[in-house]
Amino acid sequence: MNSTADTMILDKILDPLASALTPDMARTIVALRADAETQAMIDQLGDKANEGALTESEHRQYETYVRAGTLVSILQAKARKLISNGNAG
Repeated sequence: MNSTADTMILDKILDPLASALTPDMARTIVALRADAETQAMIDQLGDKANEGALTESEHRQYETYVRAGTLVSILQAKARKLISNGNAG
């Protein structure tokens, strides 16, 4: 899910959701962050990935985190656009 084409597809698929955002929903999406425990796990898996030391199971887990992060990032960008266009109250 880290290719530009995949991101563009997700972006297009999420357009209808973004157009349905209320100002409060947009602000909530922009503020989304992983909790400390999850972020620590992502960081640990990322370090192991950079070292080439992930097990197959860890690789699948890390890929899931990366895909989720891409999805959240796209939604946050759409929410920021809504807010910056003055549609968020």
